[in-house]
Amino acid sequence: MFCHAWPMGKRWLVVLGILAGWVLPLGAAAPESPSISRIAFGSCSDQDKPVPIFETIAAARPELMLFLGDTMYADLDRKVEVTPQVIRDKYAQLARVPAFQKLKAACPRMLGTWDDHDYGINDAGADWKHKAEAQQALLDFYGVPAADPRRQRQGVYHAQVFGPPGQRLQVILLDTRYHRSPLKKGVFDPRLRLVPYLPNTDPDATMLGSEQWRWLEEQLKQPAELRLLVSSIQVLADEHPFEKWANFPRERERLYELLRRTGAEGVLILSGDRHHGEISLDTQVLHYPLYDITASGFNQASKSWRAPERNSKRVAAVPYGDHFGWIAVDWKQPDPQILVQLRDVEGDALAGVKLRLSLLRRKGSGTSSPSLPAGVLSPEQASRRIGERVTVQFVVRSVGGKTNLYLNSTTDFRALDNFAVVLTPSAQMGPWSKASAETFLNKTIRATGTVRLNRNSPQLEVTEARDLQLLEPAKQ
Repeated sequence: MFCHAWPMGKRWLVVLGILAGWVLPLGAAAPESPSISRIAFGSCSDQDKPVPIFETIAAARPELMLFLGDTMYADLDRKVEVTPQVIRDKYAQLARVPAFQKLKAACPRMLGTWDDHDYGINDAGADWKHKAEAQQALLDFYGVPAADPRRQRQGVYHAQVFGPPGQRLQVILLDTRYHRSPLKKGVFDPRLRLVPYLPNTDPDATMLGSEQWRWLEEQLKQPAELRLLVSSIQVLADEHPFEKWANFPRERERLYELLRRTGAEGVLILSGDRHHGEISLDTQVLHYPLYDITASGFNQASKSWRAPERNSKRVAAVPYGDHFGWIAVDWKQPDPQILVQLRDVEGDALAGVKLRLSLLRRKGSGTSSPSLPAGVLSPEQASRRIGERVTVQFVVRSVGGKTNLYLNSTTDFRALDNFAVVLTPSAQMGPWSKASAETFLNKTIRATGTVRLNRNSPQLEVTEARDLQLLEPAKQ
């Protein structure tokens, strides 16, 4: 993974003889750093073939270039064993591609991660014997300094924030290779002419590894208005038989739960790998719509008609043709506009969506909340504390249930931002022995208990009568 800037008038010679530039500092950007408004991204470039789309991207003058994996292919020649030297040679070959050099000269900042082919071998995970050497080859290729933390950690994951407060763009690049557990294989499918991958439900199976999971949680807690979460493989897609986060369902749910618990807003997922482009959408996993934009085919996409893979979450597709992703952010508007496109080698938009930044926030998160006593949380705050014992306070807007009484913070209990206090039968004693919907509706309650998820909805169970208080008297 890499992170570099190429300032005008000053360039350095790096290990493999390519031109690189000043390495951007890690961590949050300086308060006065300029905002980023134009971002290009994509994946899958075979260094043995011309890559004219790099010139198209260069002409668009992106302020940030994101590589989502398979930046080069080390394993295309099956007669040649992939060794650390072969990996270095393929990087050197890519560096000599004229279109790549034009892109590098035109783009002031580049970031990226790897997928399987630049990692070293198709669909490889933690068992790849040359992964440590492959990591150093990638870092050497982009001139990452010896003192950089990526030189010491296991994996190429990295994060960086650009722009001043109010216009902060966070880029989080995941490493879905270095620690990934083995894939589970099915039986040969004669219709598909392949062996499909099946969900690995082993409780110990991992996509990121424990250290990267801890790191990711810390990154999601960093302040930012817009976050680009880069995964080399698709996150939302479920149906196709190839690599995807759905092959590790526990890990994907862990990712969703982490996004909910940290309260991270403004998240867009960028992915590659599939040699086609598409935009997927899931409206159920977060408290706002979650998009996964797949751009896969700098020069590796099918050049003729290719039927789209099954994907019930797809909202737009580029089933064939080389392409790249483009994001333009208009920070000057009160509610910044985000344009997301997939563009072809002529620079024409083939698919896209236009969003307002407010769409990528929890409903009502921009409004002020009433002042609460120290140690008492709002529903929004409590929903981020899954597994913790907390005290929450809110006005009950709807009530449901029979055996259990569900005291909801929103009128529609199905709303993504609803938080429920569950009054269980064991708590329906004393003052709550004759409790009904009218007891709590439009009244302020304060409840203490452990926050848990019920079908992705946060709730707090009250098991003892003393753990629920009615702060306004019931109507007589």
